[in-house]
Amino acid sequence: MRLLIAFILPWLTFFTIGRPLAGFICLILQITLIGWIPATIWAVYSLSQYKTDQKIKDALSK
Repeated sequence: MRLLIAFILPWLTFFTIGRPLAGFICLILQITLIGWIPATIWAVYSLSQYKTDQKIKDALSK
């Protein structure tokens, strides 16, 4: 679900993973038409890093 949000509303992805400052910066970037593509790429990349961090945290806690 977060991946779909990352494509449609990239700034919202950052708020769902707990990075509101990055979400605000992404929103400013997304406001421009040219900035939409970099904002989407940034959101998808950050989401993949978040998932990797969660997997590492789960593995270390076991």
